[in-house]
This record gives sequence, structure tokens and C-alpha cells, in this order.
Amino acid sequence: MAAHEHELADAQRRHWQDTYAAHPGMYGEQPSAPAVHAAGVFRAAGAEDVLELGAGHGRDALYFARGGFTIQATDFSPTGLSQLRDAAQAQDVAERVTTMVHDVRAPLALDGASVDAVFAHMLLCMALSTQEIHALVSEIRRVLRPGGVFVYTVRHTGDAHFGGGIAHGDDIYEHGGFAVHFFPRHLVDDLADGWTLDEVHAFEEGDLPRRLWRVTQTLPR
Repeated sequence: MAAHEHELADAQRRHWQDTYAAHPGMYGEQPSAPAVHAAGVFRAAGAEDVLELGAGHGRDALYFARGGFTIQATDFSPTGLSQLRDAAQAQDVAERVTTMVHDVRAPLALDGASVDAVFAHMLLCMALSTQEIHALVSEIRRVLRPGGVFVYTVRHTGDAHFGGGIAHGDDIYEHGGFAVHFFPRHLVDDLADGWTLDEVHAFEEGDLPRRLWRVTQTLPR
């Protein structure tokens, strides 16, 4: 990783840690729409064990747990994960939830073919280089069982913030302290190489609104 990438990664880690500390439960208790969709996809695939990357304070992880899934939730913010564990206890689902502090630039501390499904809402479009995103998807492929499903969402180059704010290169732009890697469509297709690309669904979220793709891809059996 180049020096500038190290600096950006460290700054983003501090920013998210401070944000979760200042705004506990900042995204509320209701699950995101992509998580609701993913739960249906995972059930249809017969999934039981779900890995969520970038779980934050846990609104989606807790939704999966309440729905009967066993959920492993990772994030690089210990503060967010602490809030998740407290909420899991309060909601009586702690036995179905485990948490792990993890930076997705590093390999996952999981065995190969050990989970049925992976979910990542707006994690792949954080301040990650294209090379780091490819490495992460390779790790996801490693830990998924054959036939496993990966559902992720990303902001794309049709978003109003693309091309504005502080430019960091590699389609990464920073607004209000948050750096985003805006996805061109060819990156979605490249990440699905060797998978079955089931769906690329365009949707909007938030007040701007943010423009995103919800991507579903399945590992061959």
C-alpha cells in the first residue's frame, strides 16, 4: 500500500471510530432495504451462516440474527461492534451473533468454505483501491462454501458526489470526511468473473439521494 493510501486508510478509521462514538446507533434500529432483500435471497439459497463485512453498530446484523441466521459481524471500529454486542444482548439474539474487529485490507481470519453467505452494505465502496477491492472479493470467495451467495451494495459513478469533493485518485472522492470509491459498471463485472452474476439492481438511498447498485452473485457449486 502506498504512503498516501496508508494515510487515507488511517484517517478513515479514525473518522468512523469518532463518528460511532459521537452518534451511537447512528443508522437507527431498522434494517437497510438491501439487508431485507438479502435475507430473502439467503433463505432461498438455504443459507444459515452469514458473514457481514462492515457491520457498523449492527442494524443489519441484528436483523439477520432475529431472522434465525447465525451472523458473524466484522468492522474496523471497535466502538461500533461494542454497540452491536450490547444491542444483541438487549434483543435476546446474542447466542447467534459473533463480532470481530477486522480491516478488510487484511485476510479474513476464517477457514475456507466456512460460511453460506456474505453481505456488505456500502463496504466495498469505502476508501479501498481497486486492487484492494479485488483482493477482498477473492477472500470472500475463499470463505464461501460452494453455491454460496454474496450480496453487496456500492455507490456508483452516476452518483451526484462522483467527481466532486477531495479527489484521491482511483475514482475515490471525499465529502464531509467520508471517502467513497465510486464504482464504474465494468468493476462490478470484473468482480463477478468466475461467479454467476445474478442481479445488478439500481436504487437510491438517503436525502441526496445516494445512487447505488445492489449486486447479487453466486459461487459455482
